[in-house]
Amino acid sequence: MMETMFSNKQTDGVVKALNGFQIELPSWGFANTGTRFGKFLQAAAAATVEEKFSDAGEVHRWTGACPTIALHVLWDLPQGVNDAAAIEALSIQYGVRAGAINPNVFQDQAYKYGSFGNPDPAVRSEALAHVLASIEIGKRLGSRDLSLWFADGSNYPGTQNIRRRKKWFEEGLRAAHAVLGDGQRMLVEYKPFEPAFYHTDIADWGMALLFAQDAGSRAKVLVDTGHHYQAQNIEQIVAWLLDLNMLGGFHFNDRRYADDDLTLGSIDPYQIFRIFHEILDYEWETGTHADLAYMIDQSHNLKGKIEAMIQTVTTARELYAKAALVDHKKLSGCRERCELVDAENCLKDAFSSDVRPVIREWTTSQGLPADPLDAFRQSGYLERITAERGERNRATAASYA
Repeated sequence: MMETMFSNKQTDGVVKALNGFQIELPSWGFANTGTRFGKFLQAAAAATVEEKFSDAGEVHRWTGACPTIALHVLWDLPQGVNDAAAIEALSIQYGVRAGAINPNVFQDQAYKYGSFGNPDPAVRSEALAHVLASIEIGKRLGSRDLSLWFADGSNYPGTQNIRRRKKWFEEGLRAAHAVLGDGQRMLVEYKPFEPAFYHTDIADWGMALLFAQDAGSRAKVLVDTGHHYQAQNIEQIVAWLLDLNMLGGFHFNDRRYADDDLTLGSIDPYQIFRIFHEILDYEWETGTHADLAYMIDQSHNLKGKIEAMIQTVTTARELYAKAALVDHKKLSGCRERCELVDAENCLKDAFSSDVRPVIREWTTSQGLPADPLDAFRQSGYLERITAERGERNRATAASYA
């Protein structure tokens, strides 16, 4: 029996939330990354898809919450579906399955002026062919979600026909949706700026929503918590998309200014808590399960990559558990009577609660370490991969000098 300050009902709610909580790891989060000005290389960073699977397997080993790893096609499957057999073998070897498939229609020189929105029909066809090939990879690997982010846009007024680009995007997304396999979904992401600074073709959640609705019934919106203007109410966007049954999932990270890609909860944990609360409140009110993909999308330039990932998963689990403490019945009554202070305190009391004792007892009951970060540090894995990868990564760093 868990001895905590919470009632049995509250503890049961937290345990239920913990039992159902999973969050996907990004393969690129284990590799060397940087800013637009350059990369900051780490001796233990992963450079191959096997190393990414191995690192992801370690995070899942110690947290028990990350059974899938999102893959970026050009970076992880350069030969497309021909690499699928190798990915399947890695999944068995390291205990993590392939998760969301991420096409890359922003890196090649052909996409200088866009992909689906490019004025050149040959480039649009090339981009669509890559997305269709990515869907086939997903079918082969049993991956549910195709995660679409586009860098398309323009930097200067008058240089692109915005209306035509909209129509080209509609055509491309419909064509991709038409070949989705059974059980597959298409997640349409948005971003207000960067790298396009005048206009971005999918600049906000409303544009992503309209594109998804036009594409077909299995298209949903993906919310990246970093892809918003300052002070934007992300949980309101979440609430609207939930109500419309158009929310597909998240790319979780944190930010101080714009798309900083900082570790989740490092700047504003209350915001992530409020997002989780909106989801759980929706489930309580409707009696339905919100079938959402929780994914991490962070750039660990300075923090150790595996440690930062474990820290993120631990933080996400704590904030989700806190959100599960909210008394929805009490909150609903306070709202109806416009008892503003009491209603707000329903959230603040839950957020202020220390759920770590419950989580520690739950993790040990699952055969997991009470402190996953410490367990990882004691395992010797980091020292081993630093020795194995260090010389190669130092040589790479020297080439940047």
